[in-house]
Amino acid sequence: MELLEGERVLAFDLETTGISTSRDRIVQLALIGSDVDGTEISYDQLVNPRRSIPYESQRIHGISDSDVRGKPDFSEIADSIAELVEGSVLIGHNVRQFDLPMLRNEFFRIGALPPEPKAVLDTLEMVRRLKLPRPHRLGAQCSRHGISLENAHTASADAAASLLLLWKLGLDHPSYFRKSLAEVEQWCATGSTAKVQSDLGPQLDDLELVDPNGMVRRDGGHMVLAVGRHRGRHLEELNDLDPRYLQWLLSPNGITDENAIEQIKTYLNRG
Repeated sequence: MELLEGERVLAFDLETTGISTSRDRIVQLALIGSDVDGTEISYDQLVNPRRSIPYESQRIHGISDSDVRGKPDFSEIADSIAELVEGSVLIGHNVRQFDLPMLRNEFFRIGALPPEPKAVLDTLEMVRRLKLPRPHRLGAQCSRHGISLENAHTASADAAASLLLLWKLGLDHPSYFRKSLAEVEQWCATGSTAKVQSDLGPQLDDLELVDPNGMVRRDGGHMVLAVGRHRGRHLEELNDLDPRYLQWLLSPNGITDENAIEQIKTYLNRG
């Protein structure tokens, strides 16, 4: 697919202890695809969640407490995951609403900043935008498009299936994919191809530093995040939008300059 040429492309899927992205934990993680030079990437790892896996979840993915005993916990694989995900194009079925938030919360738990993919192409969003017949779950869409899904509900099988589904959607509906990567991602997420840009645009890096590393900058009377997935947003917005990200930013793992932290706290508490 021309859209993905020259990119690290990774199909992404998780198996977990449950469906809560804030409370449950990862028990298996798969990243399947290729690097920018075409080199194959196949990462499939069982993860010890340091808690018992509920029977209801075991019935779905077949991973038991004995399967993860002796396996690394998330902190031991976090660096490897971050290296793969950072700057990549992530593909998955319901990846934006489930797999990515789950992954990000695992990073927050260990006091680390989550990696940022270059783009997220969610095949569940795609089939909905294309108004394909229900059901929209991965297994049903694979069956509809002639994609074999053996070992369903294992992370690697579901990840690979979502990659094949994207390829098939591109063949069947090519006009939707003759756009830039950013436009296709925007269409998936919102149904529109209008480009979303920060009001600050390319001038963001020219603003006055609040902290020495330039993570936060000053725009008149506002403080603006200059890094990560919320780049360009006022810090006030993060109180409602993503408070855990704001907590990380003000932790020892985020901004390390004490003067900058005090300035930010004063700014957030004003009025």
